[in-house]
Amino acid sequence: MSNCDDRKSATSTENKQRIVIKVGSSLLASSDHLTPRYAFMHGLLRDIAGLQKEGYEVVLTSSGSVALGLNSINASLEEASVQDKQAAAACGQPILMHAYRQVALEYGFDIAQVLVTLDDLEDRKRFLNTKNTIHRLIERGVMPIVNENDTVTVEELRVGDNDRLAAKVAQMIQADYLFILTCVDGVYDRDPAEPGAVLVETINDVSDYMKATSGTSAMGSGGMFTKLQAANMAQNAGCTTLIARGEMESPITALIRGERPHTRCIAQTSPSSSWAIWLTDRLQMAGGLVIRQSAADLLSNSKEGVSCQDVVSTYGVFQRADVLHVYDEKGVELARGMSNFSSNETALIAARPNERAEDLLGYKASGRLINANNLVMLEEHHLNWEEPEESRQVSDI
Repeated sequence: MSNCDDRKSATSTENKQRIVIKVGSSLLASSDHLTPRYAFMHGLLRDIAGLQKEGYEVVLTSSGSVALGLNSINASLEEASVQDKQAAAACGQPILMHAYRQVALEYGFDIAQVLVTLDDLEDRKRFLNTKNTIHRLIERGVMPIVNENDTVTVEELRVGDNDRLAAKVAQMIQADYLFILTCVDGVYDRDPAEPGAVLVETINDVSDYMKATSGTSAMGSGGMFTKLQAANMAQNAGCTTLIARGEMESPITALIRGERPHTRCIAQTSPSSSWAIWLTDRLQMAGGLVIRQSAADLLSNSKEGVSCQDVVSTYGVFQRADVLHVYDEKGVELARGMSNFSSNETALIAARPNERAEDLLGYKASGRLINANNLVMLEEHHLNWEEPEESRQVSDI
């Protein structure tokens, strides 16, 4: 197996390798007692301390707050409601951070908590603010530990899984590698419980394996499906993902040296710009639209972007500056781009094509829904989203 030193030297002072490590709840909290698994944390942070001395810059994405807080509110994971999980997260987050800091200080480094919500990652300004904070922590030698702020999020406004959250962080900091530590050796060609299941050592196109992966762990919110989604997001940003079992001695260093089984999802050799990556790799769909087939056929070569007059139907209630998914009339997703109008404004302009947009809206505006410089055509390496079933015809509004 190849090691992780194939892009640039980790010990170079000018080009330090940056890695993101994702750890799930099942590794951090004992399933019987829902208490921190200190033995695992010691092994992980000891390994991270060694990596830092070798020149690696490390960011950790950690689950565990909900699981560790359930005892405090006398609730079980199986019966916990959304409100219970929010309350458990409020109790469990300080337990998790205290455990991390206590162990990290034993190995000579400090940690910082970075709690984020879906909006922090999907809103461009908040995304950049979060990025700046993480960069400053790294510069000052403090390891950021990123987690979703489960105390304030509801189901429809959640990132939903820390696999894709970790991939977003990897994109954000332009990481070289994303390590996803889990309970199995990696991705298998079928359910690993089935006879004859074979570990897939190298993946270039994750879509080949999406159907073979489903289900979630007992305590986690994501399964291998979300790990492959995360790997695809990382690939698009030029980041290689390694998926492997976490309960091992020196869990990261052993992977770097190629000493144990894992699945390696190879990075794109020519990644897109950070702006294009942010536009295309979404965690949730803010809104979508279907455009006329004649306009769709010309979209890849268009210098005009998407016009409101080309819109056939829309999906979702979106606002100005939301990123929209663009489909043709055959239901094929073509592109993603930032909207200049809300869904109501879009419908109004599209339904009255013979009137000027500024006359309809009462302020200066063109009929351009998505400018060409804010539109990114999807390529084969992107995972497409299916066209939503509940779309509305613009003429009905």
